[in-house]
Amino acid sequence: MESVPPSPITWPDGGGLTNEWVHGLMSSFQWSSWNLPPSQLPSLLPVSVFDSLVLTASKILHKERNCVHIDGLDSESNVVVVGDIHGQLHDLLFLLKDTGFPCQNRFYVFNGDYVDRGAWGLETFLVLLSWKVLMPDRVYLLRGNHESKYCTSMYGFEKEVLTKYGDKGKHVYRKCLGCFEGLPLASIISGRVYTAHGGLFRSPVLPKRTTRGKKNRRVVLLEPEPSSLKLGTLDELMQARRSVLDPPWEGSNLIPGDVLWSDPSMTPGLSPNEQRGIGLLWGPDCTEDFLKKYELKLIIRSHEGPDAREKRTGLGGMDKGYTIDHNVESGKLITIFSAPDYPQFQATEERYKNKGAYIILQAPDFSDPQFHSFEAVKPRPKAHPYYDFENVIDSDDEMDKSALDTNDEQPNR
Repeated sequence: MESVPPSPITWPDGGGLTNEWVHGLMSSFQWSSWNLPPSQLPSLLPVSVFDSLVLTASKILHKERNCVHIDGLDSESNVVVVGDIHGQLHDLLFLLKDTGFPCQNRFYVFNGDYVDRGAWGLETFLVLLSWKVLMPDRVYLLRGNHESKYCTSMYGFEKEVLTKYGDKGKHVYRKCLGCFEGLPLASIISGRVYTAHGGLFRSPVLPKRTTRGKKNRRVVLLEPEPSSLKLGTLDELMQARRSVLDPPWEGSNLIPGDVLWSDPSMTPGLSPNEQRGIGLLWGPDCTEDFLKKYELKLIIRSHEGPDAREKRTGLGGMDKGYTIDHNVESGKLITIFSAPDYPQFQATEERYKNKGAYIILQAPDFSDPQFHSFEAVKPRPKAHPYYDFENVIDSDDEMDKSALDTNDEQPNR
């Protein structure tokens, strides 16, 4: 790695990003990860430049619908689908170079979880935002469950930002939360492939009970019995209020929680996701129903790394970075995970040593997935964790809802 420090990054006149600017940002972040202490990042990326990038990206993201449709693909096009990255900047930079950077014929769908656990969540997120600003109709950034106030306060991103930006850290963190609000929840690629971080979701229509009082009537939404859970529709997904960042998700806000936190199961039907304490478990019959109803061939989701999969019966491990979880009449359900040798900080000497992976979809119908596994970039710079990885629970299990502070101010966009 070159020892000559790059010049501080400046925002281009007029705000129009170029390939040269984005590649310069990536190179600067790679250099700083090896040569600067975290608290010196503002000397390379001033807060004013951060503000301009996040504001520009947020304006683009907030205009996109909950489920973005990626159409206009031709025989020369391909679509790269990327799973969890979790602040592993060097693996992201390798993936982009290995696959080929976004361009006119190369689309990208990033399936959430850009931050937390790894030491470079902020740099990872900003690199992806810069590509989004440069090529807004070629790069699509979906939300993961870690793009939330709850997760980032538990798994390191908040502390990372405060460490790197000091007295401006709270400002930078609030701006990131506001940007998270704008991330779409799902995508449909060429009318054939549905992608979302967690996966499928329930209909938010719940039983109602009307109570009568002397002055008015009050409608109470009852908690549904598991047997009454019903698979949601794409129309309901489009109407969800995605600006909500954290639980409790109730009523019409159930869908974001499901989309971001749910997991597949080999047991038929829909049921509450008791292990995570939020979202659903859905079986192969639900995958078949969803694919058939919308004439889809694939569901691609992420959300489960090797630490999660070792606790789940009936589903494959994540040693290759992907699994095919359901293979039904109408198509397949796939889990893709793009953070190799995950998590970066592990409490035991014996590491998972999983590979990461990405998927390439090509013409004619973009529904025949080509899997590409890759090893972690080694060596990576030494870094200190931003969360208590020895004691914080793995895999987002058993959500601690008491850790949520509903009195905190809402993030500014």
